[in-house]
Amino acid sequence: MNQDCLKLTTYFGERDRTTHGLLADELMGIYGANRLAASVLLRGVEGFGRLRHLHTDRLLSTSEDLPVVGVAVDERARIESMLALVLQVKRRGLITLERARMLSGEIGRMDLHDLPGEATRLTVYLGRREQVFRTPAFIAVCDLLHRRGIAGASVLLGVDGTRAGRRFRARFFHRNDDVPLVLEAIAPAGQIAAVLPELGGLLESPLLTLEGVRICKRDGELLSGPHELPGTDEHGLGIWQKLTMYTSHAALTPSGRPLHLELIHRLAREPGAAGATALSGIWGFHGHHPPHGDRVFQIRRHVPVCTVLIDRPERIGRSFAIVDELTAEHGLVISETVPAAQAMTEAEIRGGLRPSNPGT
Repeated sequence: MNQDCLKLTTYFGERDRTTHGLLADELMGIYGANRLAASVLLRGVEGFGRLRHLHTDRLLSTSEDLPVVGVAVDERARIESMLALVLQVKRRGLITLERARMLSGEIGRMDLHDLPGEATRLTVYLGRREQVFRTPAFIAVCDLLHRRGIAGASVLLGVDGTRAGRRFRARFFHRNDDVPLVLEAIAPAGQIAAVLPELGGLLESPLLTLEGVRICKRDGELLSGPHELPGTDEHGLGIWQKLTMYTSHAALTPSGRPLHLELIHRLAREPGAAGATALSGIWGFHGHHPPHGDRVFQIRRHVPVCTVLIDRPERIGRSFAIVDELTAEHGLVISETVPAAQAMTEAEIRGGLRPSNPGT
C-alpha cells in the first residue's frame, strides 16, 4: 500500500495529567481505541517548552518529569477525525501536523522525486523484539542501510504505542516484544528509493513513512541553510519550521559538554524560543562506522541522539546560527517545513492545526 498520510506529533512533559490520569496514557489510549496504523511514545533526555521549564534525566529533582514525544501516523481522514479528542485532553505543550507518504504490505520500486525537499527521511516502525533470521529487526535494517551506502540511521526506543491497530505498552517484568520502536534514516531520495524493495522483502509486515527534508549540514560541512519562508501562507495560515540535529552522546563541545545538552541550554536562553527536545537512541550508525549501540565498560556513550526544535520562520535563523556553531565538526542537520502547529500554555494558544501551504 502506498498512500498519503498525516503524522501527528505531540510534545509534553511525562507528568502532565488530565482529569482521568496521565496525559501520555490517555493519548495512547485514544490512538489504541482508534486502531491507528502506527504510534509510538518516546521518552526524551532533555528539553524545554515555552515556559522555559528544563526537563532532564541528569537531575533527581527533574528526572521524574522528562520530556516525552508522541507520534501517530495514519491516513489523513483517520488522523483528522481524532484531533478533537486529542485537543480535549492535551491543553499544554506543542502539537504538529506533517504530511508524509505511508508504505505497507508489498513494497516495490517507486519514484520519490515528487516529495518536497532535496532529501528524504525514511522512518521504519518495528517491534522491540521483532526478528529477521534470528537477528533483531532494527539491527538487520541498520545493517542493510549501512551496506547500501546510506549515511546514517538512528533507532529510538518506544515505551508505548500501536502497531497495525493494536496497542502495546512496556511493563516491568515483561518481555515487551511488540512495544514499538522507530528507525530513522536521512539520505537523497534516489538512495532511499533504491533500498525500499529490499526493506519490503526483509520485513514480514513492513510499515514505513517517507518525508521530504533538506540536508543543511553533514560532518561540519554547510550544505544549505534552512528554507527561507514567510510567516504565513497566501491564506494567512501560520507556517512553522523544524530543525533536527542527529549526533552522538560521545560528540562533545570544546568544553567537554555533549553537543545536544549545549544546544538545549543555549536555545533555552534565546528570547521567544518555542522549545526543543533531545531523544536518545539505542542503536545506529553514521558514515563508514558499522552500526553499534552501548558497549560494556565504555565511559563515553556512542548511541545516537536526536534533537528537535520547532519554531516560527522569523526565529529559525537565530536558532540555526547556534546549531551551525555547535556542529562545526560533527553531526547531521536537516530542515523541514511544518504545515500546522499549535503551542499551548495555561495562558495562551498560538497557531492552529489547519495545514498551511508553505509553497516548498
